[in-house]
Amino acid sequence: MKSRGEALRDYIVRRLLLMVPTFLGITFVTFTLCQFVPGGQIDQLRMQLAGAAAGGELGGGAGAPVQLDIPEEQLARLSEYYGFDDPLPVAYASWLWDVIRLDFGESFRYSEPVLRVIADRLPVSIYYGLITAFFTYGICIPLGILKAIRHRTRVDNMTSVVIFIGYAIPGFALGAVLSNLFAVRYGIFPLGGFRSVGSEELGVVAQLGDIVWHSVLPLIAYLVGSFAIMTMLMKNSLIENMSADYVKTALAKGLSWRRTVFVHALRNSLIPMATSVGSLLGIFLTGSFLIERVFNIQGVGLLSFEAIQARDFPVVLGFLVISSVLLMAGNLISDLAVAFVDPRVRFE
Repeated sequence: MKSRGEALRDYIVRRLLLMVPTFLGITFVTFTLCQFVPGGQIDQLRMQLAGAAAGGELGGGAGAPVQLDIPEEQLARLSEYYGFDDPLPVAYASWLWDVIRLDFGESFRYSEPVLRVIADRLPVSIYYGLITAFFTYGICIPLGILKAIRHRTRVDNMTSVVIFIGYAIPGFALGAVLSNLFAVRYGIFPLGGFRSVGSEELGVVAQLGDIVWHSVLPLIAYLVGSFAIMTMLMKNSLIENMSADYVKTALAKGLSWRRTVFVHALRNSLIPMATSVGSLLGIFLTGSFLIERVFNIQGVGLLSFEAIQARDFPVVLGFLVISSVLLMAGNLISDLAVAFVDPRVRFE
């Protein structure tokens, strides 16, 4: 019989091997859709020619006859340059080989390597992701424990009203209201952005204070939706374990109520919370493009949305590759976290 360490090793190897066909399936479907979706780079060049002609920038002035169509020779060269003339399997294999070498191509919109474009936006998303996760778990777990212990008391009822009112309000809508009220009308907080113009010339402490001041309203918008889910999940899980037979048995044998609840019941109650640990990796990339748009936060979520709008397919595919890998890695981390919390889990 295998030891737990050997079983864990074999389980991780199996999961990593299963990630390969999953990754290939996700990327192939998305790559195929990008190949056939209208509005690609060649179509955008045609629209630019049409816009230049309408403004009189081509042909010697407004009203002059202008050739809007790209000549066939240039069209063939453009198709070859962007890889549109290759058969779909060949084009996908070529793109996949570049991805393996960490070459995601060049952005149509920014004319820069995709990795550089994403890396420029990543620090902002990581910052908000870490802060959001810290406050979510740091507040929701203790609050859920308090609500479970004080179930059906005034504390439980009052916090439930506040939590569900917040859950009913979309984060981006609350962000718009907060921005209009505290930034536009009263001028207490900045209107948007990640930092003030010229803040790079300030000292380190002043720069940190400026970032924190810009983060107050966006963080409220980020946190308002996740509080209800995590808090009620913690509360319901702890209540269920407090009424379990093993808790009653421990109390009957003379174990103190505090030790029974906060050691035995609480550990089992953390199992549902452990299932969401892996999703923290995805927080760094997804975010909320609506909240980022409201507060003009140049994060990765807004970048991916703008890339889809602009048909910037290299950025779309690069974002898909990174997010899919993080999602699969997050699922594996969640399973390992559950196994760490719950010793009954076996990797067979």
